[in-house]
Amino acid sequence: MIMGRIVFTLRGAVFAAATLISCVEYTEASAQQLVYRPVNPSFGGNPFNSSHLLGIAGAINDFKDPNSSSSLTQGQQFANQLQSRLLSALSSQITDAIFGPNAQENGKVQFGSQTISWVRGLSDVTVTIFDSSDGSSTTIIVPFLNLGGN
Repeated sequence: MIMGRIVFTLRGAVFAAATLISCVEYTEASAQQLVYRPVNPSFGGNPFNSSHLLGIAGAINDFKDPNSSSSLTQGQQFANQLQSRLLSALSSQITDAIFGPNAQENGKVQFGSQTISWVRGLSDVTVTIFDSSDGSSTTIIVPFLNLGGN
């Protein structure tokens, strides 16, 4: 078996270098402008990323509040849901008494330490919620919707 030998001469090396330089020399470089696009919607990013980012943050958050109470029992959860439903039904009844077909000019409903009273005016209804346990009071003024006919 005959092994060939590749011999580089100085002239061959110069020719190869010149060819390589000429190829590199005529190659144009192109670029585009770099534009920063934030990911977080709080800083101008896509608003559809918010739930994804919130989910990731919640998944990696291992902080436990030392002052938080333990999870609720099933009985406590049921009591909370029942209380919420009863308050919702009471709220619907009060709304019907204020705005329903047989709306009352004024009224008062008391349950527990809460007293809800309302007075109808010419252009609005004033609803006052008073909590006798701490003496706090909240007033809500609801304007009537004028549809332009009557």
